[in-house]
Amino acid sequence: MGMRKPIIIGKKLRGEWAEMIFMLRATEHGLQASKPWGDSRSYDFVVGRPRHFVAVQVKSTIFELEEGWMCQVCSSGAPYPPESFDFLAAYVVFEDAWYIIPEEEILGMRSVSLHTKNSHSKYEKYREAWELLGRDLNANPVTGHIEDIQSCAEEVSSDWIE
Repeated sequence: MGMRKPIIIGKKLRGEWAEMIFMLRATEHGLQASKPWGDSRSYDFVVGRPRHFVAVQVKSTIFELEEGWMCQVCSSGAPYPPESFDFLAAYVVFEDAWYIIPEEEILGMRSVSLHTKNSHSKYEKYREAWELLGRDLNANPVTGHIEDIQSCAEEVSSDWIE
């Protein structure tokens, strides 16, 4: 793929743009992606179907290294705490390349180096690995897993409220 020109200037705007590109690409790969309301979660999207959802944190980079790209994978300068999301979706803007990286691969890190020109680099096996977002996470269900919850409530009389 050719070099992509920067079309969105500003970190916040570029992040929002990358999220839109993520949703488009996920849909192109047959994945169902939903955006939670607000931006106070430790993830940007949920992908999948009922009982098979994964949480995805989207990041993008235009920071070029000598032989690749540096992508921040932290929040406010600190690494994400464990179980903040299931996958990182890192977008190398100028290469139009996505890396779908499991959380455990970047746990405790503040940044990753993505070497798009080196097929032997650490994260290259995750390049365009969209199938990871569609895998069945419940293939080995946990013992005691609750399938659904039912409840009922009675109407409360105003005499009961003090």
